[in-house]
Amino acid sequence: MGAVEMDFDYSDYFGKVPSTGYETLLYDAMIGDATLFQRADMVEAGWGMVQPILDVWKALPARSFPNYPAGTWGPVSRRAARARRPSLGELRGRDRRR
Repeated sequence: MGAVEMDFDYSDYFGKVPSTGYETLLYDAMIGDATLFQRADMVEAGWGMVQPILDVWKALPARSFPNYPAGTWGPVSRRAARARRPSLGELRGRDRRR
């Protein structure tokens, strides 16, 4: 086996700059190619699955959700639980003692 050249430049190979996803999407819309678009019945089916979940979340009151300010280390109860949890090294040491 010999060395293989692995340099690839899209514009050198194809003679143009690669298009962005938005350019491709807009071009397909203009020429009538609908393969990148969802049909209305598929969108409705998706919402048919998600909407019941949203309805339940809206109907039930939040129960002890551990909310905390952005940029903090999380709720105090979670930090306390983490502090009590043994480390992986401690767990491995317990296995060896048995």
